[in-house]
Amino acid sequence: MTQLPSLLALSALLCAALPAGAQAPATAPGAPGCRHNVGMVVSLTGPAGRFGQAASKSVELAFRDLNAAAGAAGIAGCQLAFELRDSQSQGSVAVDQARQLVDLRKTPAIIGGIISSDSIPMVTSVTAPAGVVQVSPASSSPTLTRLAAEGQTRGWFFRTITSDALQGTAAARYALDQGMRQLAVIHVNNDFGVNMLAEFRKAYEALGGKITSITPYNQSQASYAPEVTRALQGDPPALYLIGYPGDGTTLLRTWLQQGGEPRFLLNDGMNSADLIKGVGAQYLNNAFGTSSGTSRTPSTDYFAKAYPAMSGGFDANAPAADRSFDAAAILGLAIARAGRFEAAAIRDAVREVTRPGGEVVHAGPEGFARALQLIRERKPVRYVGVIGAVEFDRNGDIVGPFRLWRIQNGEVATTGQMSAEDVQAVQARLPR
Repeated sequence: MTQLPSLLALSALLCAALPAGAQAPATAPGAPGCRHNVGMVVSLTGPAGRFGQAASKSVELAFRDLNAAAGAAGIAGCQLAFELRDSQSQGSVAVDQARQLVDLRKTPAIIGGIISSDSIPMVTSVTAPAGVVQVSPASSSPTLTRLAAEGQTRGWFFRTITSDALQGTAAARYALDQGMRQLAVIHVNNDFGVNMLAEFRKAYEALGGKITSITPYNQSQASYAPEVTRALQGDPPALYLIGYPGDGTTLLRTWLQQGGEPRFLLNDGMNSADLIKGVGAQYLNNAFGTSSGTSRTPSTDYFAKAYPAMSGGFDANAPAADRSFDAAAILGLAIARAGRFEAAAIRDAVREVTRPGGEVVHAGPEGFARALQLIRERKPVRYVGVIGAVEFDRNGDIVGPFRLWRIQNGEVATTGQMSAEDVQAVQARLPR
């Protein structure tokens, strides 16, 4: 394995985020010298690198606020910190980093991964066998639900993003609503891309859409000219690109250079400022997409103000940012509820701090202070976060709305929202 970047280099890369293996800075006065070190394994480099960079700043903010709210008492007696590791957007590296955190650092909880092709091998090879809590803020593959249903995650896995089993249907309905009755598909050739395509295709074709071609691609290629050439056969009037901003920029530029129509459907995560800049805003005015949505709460408003001020360049709509904050907040409150930094107690407390029936608390130092007071008083608490009220089902999944968006004049604008009930109603009409 290559040597991890130096402190100076990685700090510059992440806009002042932490280097791999370093502890999160303590910005509050709680429990000096005593730290609960949560692991964090995310893509800081590679095609999904910007997701992980944004996510790391969210976790930093959540833990900063929790430490400030706890004061000298700490969270279960200590300050929260996290050890940040780069998966390099590769499953094998993610497994290696997670194993180091579990075997050497003895961490009972890990935040990550970002992409499903990292999270799946992490949970099956490391966290579930070791009995370690894993919370992903952005891995949306339906495979994770199947693994849980089969008992392979053993109850240790949670995620704060909805499954692509629903998002593929939402994308199909949205495409047709925008008049995209025919399109070509180019998709990343991994678990995320294959599953998103399968769910989209099932709904899109059943609702009357026609897919002219399906072309997989592998990540981090120098050129995608052959894939684009194949996808352009038959002169499709639009392209559905399922991928990540890094590869996506190259693919969209190649599509345009080869004469493809500048009309696009994009997956969650492609609403990236880097992608817009790299492709050119003038070519993306007919680009539409879906993402896991939010139900606005006081936590949403707090995050919209607090996150940009400390993120080093990311805004509150950066992919994975909101869900990473909630993942960290839920985990931090679960540690407080557990009263000890021990995996099984934290796992059980994750459900306790999000369960309906408790007093509702929100993000930020004041909201967290109230939550910690309730926990000290042994009263029920329900965290309602940036993405809204969530409750984890038996598989560690959540259900939520979907954001509908488009790119216009270089900005990502929300055009509407599709509720989980709306998506499920569409699915109910599809042939079995």
